Amino acid sequence: MILDLFAVVAPGLGDTCAAELADLGITTAKQLPGGVAFSGDARTLAAANLHLTTATRVLVRLGEFHAAAFSELHARAARLPWERHFAGPPRVAVTATAHKSRLHHTGGIRERILKGLEERLGCAPELAAADDESDDPSDVTRVVVRLERDHCTVSVDSSGDPLHRRGYRLALARAPLRPTLAAGILRLADWRPGEPLLDPMCGSGTLVIEAARRACNIPAGADRSFLFEHWPGLAGAAALAQARSDLSAKTDSRIPLVGSDRDPGAITAARANAERARVTAATSFTLHPLSACEPPPGPGLVISNPPYGVRVGKRGPLRDLYAQLGHVLRARCPGWRVALLCGDDLWRCTDLPLSVARNLRNGGLAVQLVTGRVPEHNAI
Repeated sequence: MILDLFAVVAPGLGDTCAAELADLGITTAKQLPGGVAFSGDARTLAAANLHLTTATRVLVRLGEFHAAAFSELHARAARLPWERHFAGPPRVAVTATAHKSRLHHTGGIRERILKGLEERLGCAPELAAADDESDDPSDVTRVVVRLERDHCTVSVDSSGDPLHRRGYRLALARAPLRPTLAAGILRLADWRPGEPLLDPMCGSGTLVIEAARRACNIPAGADRSFLFEHWPGLAGAAALAQARSDLSAKTDSRIPLVGSDRDPGAITAARANAERARVTAATSFTLHPLSACEPPPGPGLVISNPPYGVRVGKRGPLRDLYAQLGHVLRARCPGWRVALLCGDDLWRCTDLPLSVARNLRNGGLAVQLVTGRVPEHNAI
């Protein structure tokens, strides 16, 4: 069975997700608003959920049709093959959007979709809150309804827990970075396994750990389960088992991936996360203030998510922090590449030759990925 699939992606990461799909041999990827559309069978679905590092979730299109009246929406929804995705009475959360459609009341849209689902399955669904999709319980299936000029598309989430929940981040420092965004900025910075890496303000270690997982060939979803495994209309469990059996994990500790932080709690969290992520041998986390950070033999990539002055820290002292970061990198990391995720123009205080590579969002905040290279000592 060929499935129409859609990888939901945070703003600014669509091309990185499309590149990941290409690396998996999926050639049907097409960037669209909100993510990347592609197609394939159960094995494709399993590979996408298991391997994509930058996607939030993978949706399966259940059907699409014209609906200009609520009665039409209800009738069409009742004809959809819901039974492929629910083995028993369903627990669902429905999100609906409408743009330039005669049906614009999202509450009414959700109600008719649920009535159609109940009519098709012969049992009433148990409803879960639909406001914050990051908080879906793993056994809740999210149904996504989109109306565009009276054309309705209904999709079902195949992932369950959002894909940024890798399973290793039980210990967190302040203002943690989601693994999906960390993986995205590593790719946008063009970091590749084999290049030394330093995060001098590593927090709970997400950037270093995501790099190490990639270097060790450990898929993003290696330590978690997915909703599609239990779908009665798809051999999802067998497809996922085959995808897992094809893996060949490797641990290469020869290339140093280093994180440091001045906060003892952050370093404790980073080490615990690295152990759960199975990359202890490939990472090193040390307790150091920024002024005493110790880069590994390089050159390589300095990558970090410094404080922005919005959630952590205050802007006045942060200007001094960014200036100190620039001073330390010029003194200790000449020739290294740099990638910083910043909330605004604080990066200019580093006095490094940086420029904005991509506008992104981190936890609802507008941020910028800035990149460049630390001048050599003899540079004029």
